[in-house]
Amino acid sequence: MGNYTDGNTKTCGLFGYPVKHTMSPFIHNMLAELSGINMVYVPFEVEPKNLGDAVKGIDAVGIQGVNVTIPHKSEVIKYLAEVDELAGKIGAVNTLVKTKDGNGFKGYNTDMTGILRSLKKSGVTFKDASVIILGAGGVSRPVAYLCADGGAKEVFILNRTYQRAVDVAEEVNSSFGRELVKPMDIADYKNIPSDRKYLVFQCTSVGLYPASEEAVIMDENFYKLIDTAFDAVYRPVKTKFLRLAQENGAKALSGLEMLLFQAVDAFELWNNVKISDEQSDIVYKALERKISDKGNIILTGFMGCGKSTVSKALSTKTGAMLLDTDDMIVEKNGCSINEIFANKGENAFRDMETDCIKNLINEGCNNSVVAVGGGLPVRFENREFLKNLGKVVYLKTSVSEAYKRLEGDTTRPLLKGDDLINKIRNMLSDREMFYIDGADITVITDGKTPEEIADEIIRRLK
Repeated sequence: MGNYTDGNTKTCGLFGYPVKHTMSPFIHNMLAELSGINMVYVPFEVEPKNLGDAVKGIDAVGIQGVNVTIPHKSEVIKYLAEVDELAGKIGAVNTLVKTKDGNGFKGYNTDMTGILRSLKKSGVTFKDASVIILGAGGVSRPVAYLCADGGAKEVFILNRTYQRAVDVAEEVNSSFGRELVKPMDIADYKNIPSDRKYLVFQCTSVGLYPASEEAVIMDENFYKLIDTAFDAVYRPVKTKFLRLAQENGAKALSGLEMLLFQAVDAFELWNNVKISDEQSDIVYKALERKISDKGNIILTGFMGCGKSTVSKALSTKTGAMLLDTDDMIVEKNGCSINEIFANKGENAFRDMETDCIKNLINEGCNNSVVAVGGGLPVRFENREFLKNLGKVVYLKTSVSEAYKRLEGDTTRPLLKGDDLINKIRNMLSDREMFYIDGADITVITDGKTPEEIADEIIRRLK
């Protein structure tokens, strides 16, 4: 699949930070191809400090419309000429469309209309519904607004931190002038009235790969209360929450439909067209395949093993995108790894590594060569994340070779000080078992060029 571009090609895109692994270009460019519209969709990485200039620049360079994602969904409102009523109530927009007079942009929230479209497709409505929302985070609040706006009869919002559920309930109840949303501690889920069936929204990150056998509530009796279950998590497409609901007779709706339909709604707004159910189904099936077929190669190993040079060779030979978790962390934080260690400590950096891998999985990273930091596989959860991200290759190097490559390198905070060779020997000894445990294959790098190593990896993975 690929769009032909010429002087008449319309450009749309995405503003976010970061955006390198978004699924949106895949969806929009496929929609353009299916509908015969001469349009391309590209991501634009916009730092928060540059958001105002980026919005002003949309018109200047002739971009027809943009999506907006984290962290800009609320901040962008101040730069808009108009805001859709529902998006205004929620206080967040994700789609900018030119106003009718052409003198600015109107903001919409197609994340929410995407949920409505997913529910409508399955014959589900908020009208007079009894609703349970699990979680009180970023997705939960707008879902609660949708419930109120759509005429729900009652809404229970359950969260581990009770006060956060209270905050969302008070905000929505105040906005709509009625006591609709009732906050609860999630531990008290058994106190929910059991004489009715519920529309339940799972809005936490529980169940996301690789913890796909987890659910925020595991009690099977809870799932007997559910008529329709919606999970904001879409990796895997069928989460443990959805499987438990389905096993007890409920309809199961994946968050992958929300991802698709928010894009469809934006595409229709920009192009004044109607995407058919058949076209949506084609894109949905392609998304399922894309999520299942990761196609990534992950390189692990001790400092100086050659991850950076081998990853470049692999990227060149396979045509895959080149990613480096250390580079991604530096870019996101705006400072060096040495500075992160000095100012925040090693544990904070390790947490950043874990978040980085989780984000790659959640954002559908595909067809990439990923070089990861030498200490990242030490954590068990990281090794599990890597296995779900793709094929893991341990680049094994000897102590003497590592010493030769690292001597004089001042960028490694864990190697500072005297007696470098013994530091390398001890650290490599401590980490070796973790590298081996987390790898699909091990490749010895001593005496080989990066190109030779890359060829061996490609051959052995095939």
